[in-house]
Amino acid sequence: MKKIAIIGCLGMIGVITTEFGIIGILPEIARHYQIRIDQAGILLSAFALIIALTGPFMTLLASGINRRKIMLVAIALFAVTGIVSSLSPPFWLLVLVRLIPAFLQPVYISTAIAAAVAGADESKANQLMGIVLGGIAIAMVTTVPLATYMAGLFSWKTSFVVQALVSLVALLAIFKVMPSMPVKEKKSFGSQLKILKSSKFMVSTAMNFFMIAAWFSTYSYFADYLGKVKQMNPLMISYMMLLFGLTGVISNWIAGRMLGKNLVLTTTVFLSGTLLIPFALQFSGGNTITTMMVIGVWGFLYAPCFLNASAYMISAAPNALEFANSLATSFGNLGVTIGTLVSGFVLSSYSLTYIPWVGAAFGLASLLMIAIRSRMWP
Repeated sequence: MKKIAIIGCLGMIGVITTEFGIIGILPEIARHYQIRIDQAGILLSAFALIIALTGPFMTLLASGINRRKIMLVAIALFAVTGIVSSLSPPFWLLVLVRLIPAFLQPVYISTAIAAAVAGADESKANQLMGIVLGGIAIAMVTTVPLATYMAGLFSWKTSFVVQALVSLVALLAIFKVMPSMPVKEKKSFGSQLKILKSSKFMVSTAMNFFMIAAWFSTYSYFADYLGKVKQMNPLMISYMMLLFGLTGVISNWIAGRMLGKNLVLTTTVFLSGTLLIPFALQFSGGNTITTMMVIGVWGFLYAPCFLNASAYMISAAPNALEFANSLATSFGNLGVTIGTLVSGFVLSSYSLTYIPWVGAAFGLASLLMIAIRSRMWP
C-alpha cells in the first residue's frame, strides 16, 4: 500500500500546486487585470467554495467507480486548467477554468487516501494517510515556491505552466504505475450519510472549518502581507515560501507519527500556532532575520493542518472513510473560502496588518470545538 500512498502523494502535489500556487502571484494578477487584491483573491476563494459545496455529493456519486480511473480523470482536469490559465485568458474565463477541477478535487483526495489505507492495519493507517497528505507540505516546499520564483523571473503566466507540468507528471505516474482498483463493495448512500446524525462528528467538522479558516485567513494573503507589511521583494517572498514549506515537510512527518499516539494533543499543539503567530509577526517588526524565524515556525505549525483535520474527523466516523474524508476536504475548503473572504474584507476596510488577528479569532473557535468534544465524548 505504500506504493499507492506515494502515487497519491504525487497527485496531491499537482492538486495543491494548482489550488495554492495562485497565492504567490495574486499581486501580479491584480496588477495585470487592474483589479483589487481582494478581487483577485476570488481565484482562491471561488475554487475552495466549489469544493465546499459539491465535494461530499461528488464523492458519494463516485464511490463505486474504479479508483484509478477517478484519479486519472481528476488530475487530467488539473493539467488542462494549468495550460489554459497560462494563456492569460480574460479574468472571467480564468476564474471559470479554475472552477472545473475543483469539482473533483475532494474526490481525488478521498479516493487517494482510501486507496492507500485499503487493507492496512489501523496502526499504519495514519502514517499512510500522512504520506498522501504529505504532498501538501512537499508542494509548499517545492512546486508552490518554484511557481512563484519562476513568475518573478519571467511572468505570472509561467506559474501556471509549472502547475500544468506537475499535474502532467502525476498523471503519467498514475497511468503507468498504479494498478486498477475497482471498488469491491460499494457502501449505500444511507450508511454513509448516517455520520451526519452524529453530534461528535459535527463538532469535529466545526473544528476542521475553524482551524482551516484560521490558517488561511492569513496564508491566503501571504505574498501581499510579506510585500507590503514586511517590505520584501518578489524574489525574497519566493524564498520565504520555500522556507515555509521546508519546515512544513518536517512537521508533516512528525505529525503523522504523533497522531497515532495522541490525536487530541497533536491537533491542539499544532493549532496553537494560530494564536502564537500573530504575536510573533507583530514582535518581529521589520527585522528580516526575526521574520524568517517566525515564518519557519509558522510553516512548521501550519503544514499538518489538513492531516490533523482529516484524522480528527475520521476518528469520529471510522465506518465511512471516503465520505468523512470528502467532508473534511469540503469543510476545510469552506474554511479557506471564509477565511480568505473575511481577511479580504478586513484588509480592504482597515489594514493588511490586522489579518493575522482574524486567524487568531478563528483559532480560538477551533480550540473551543476541541474542548467541547473532549468534554462530551472523552
